[in-house]
Amino acid sequence: MSETTVALPACVFDPAGVRSAVEERLAAFLGAKERLAAEQDFPTEVVEVLRDLVLGGGKRVRPVLCVAGWCAAGGRGDEGPVLQVAASLEMFHTFALVHDDVMDRSATRRGRPSAHEAFAARHRGRPGAARLGVDTAVLLGDVALVWSDELLHTAGLGGGPVRCGDLGAGWDAHGVDVRAVPRPARHRLPEY
Repeated sequence: MSETTVALPACVFDPAGVRSAVEERLAAFLGAKERLAAEQDFPTEVVEVLRDLVLGGGKRVRPVLCVAGWCAAGGRGDEGPVLQVAASLEMFHTFALVHDDVMDRSATRRGRPSAHEAFAARHRGRPGAARLGVDTAVLLGDVALVWSDELLHTAGLGGGPVRCGDLGAGWDAHGVDVRAVPRPARHRLPEY
């Protein structure tokens, strides 16, 4: 029996290209959300502040690592869905940063006003503007979380969730061979 080898184009990993592609996807996603809000006569303020945070800098480490992992695992074909998953990671990171800034009372993020400060500044002169800023930022973080989920689940990866049984006996859903995990010794509780 002879073997035939087919050469498939290898994944070309370009970190700068990943950052640029993720920025474009995030800008398009947030632009669509802003247009939808305007069409429905909703205030666009939330999307504007989120867009400023998401597109206002950052190293994009998570998206780069996401695509690097895909390439390392032999990624082939259309990279579009993977780039969208990478964008969802960046949106998820923004959710965490917004909530972190509220908890830490950080005035700035990447050299710009943090979300709660940006909202407070937009409403300066109104009673309770600082509290409104904090409350709105918490909700903004929640929106970023929901939108990261939307980006992930509309990426077009296909397939369904991985279940433990799909991996075979002895493997958990994260691909860990649970047979190799040391088991704690059984201890008897003292009787009182």
